[in-house]
Amino acid sequence: MKKKVIAVSGLTKRFGHFTAVDHITFDVEEGEIFGFLGANGAGKTTAMQMLCGISKPTSGSGTVAGFDIIRENEQIKRNIGYMSQRFSLYEDLKVWENIRLFGGIYGLSDKVIERKTDELLERLDFREERSTLVKYLPLGWKQKLAFSVAIFHDPGIVFLDEPTGGVDPAMRRQFWEMIYEAADRGITVFVTTHYMDEAEYCNRVSIMVDGRIDALDTPGALRSQYHATSIDEVFRQLARRARRNE
Repeated sequence: MKKKVIAVSGLTKRFGHFTAVDHITFDVEEGEIFGFLGANGAGKTTAMQMLCGISKPTSGSGTVAGFDIIRENEQIKRNIGYMSQRFSLYEDLKVWENIRLFGGIYGLSDKVIERKTDELLERLDFREERSTLVKYLPLGWKQKLAFSVAIFHDPGIVFLDEPTGGVDPAMRRQFWEMIYEAADRGITVFVTTHYMDEAEYCNRVSIMVDGRIDALDTPGALRSQYHATSIDEVFRQLARRARRNE
């Protein structure tokens, strides 16, 4: 039986009288690709921030990578990977400088960073781009590099916040091949996305509505439960229940 690398119970976050995340309970297994869906304003970003140790919950409990989300948030930050669509790399640094910077932040030795940098550039076929400023890379290349940097230190879990936004379909397929490769290595992938076809690639999917998790199961089970032909149909059915906006 695979161990649970994320386990939360009754997780809640309030801002004054507004409840952004409302008593959510779920777990994620080691090596799983877990899709975390929700319309704008549903609460998924706030929930992810609590799981990443960035924000403390108002109530509830949970562990990520074996660390308590309330008392051990700094340990969580050191033992996960994180990639955002909005900020992941330093645009005015070269490709190799970005890799070295994040390797140092993750506490890797110079010798390990040097070896893993060469391996990474070879794997991505980025050898000729080693000294290119990141801002000159095509968006899809940036996202591939950002994902690779996020798992450079071989974390147990990587959180991906809408990682393929704005990327063309061919590059999105390549990106998901990288996600599958990471999962095969035992890295748990926790991903949010607005592309419902990507949700079909996940082992399990949760869908948040108004701060609550209204559905959680495998894509096939959700399609069956909601008599739908796709996760997009399931999502639309649930999104109609929303009573609040972003």
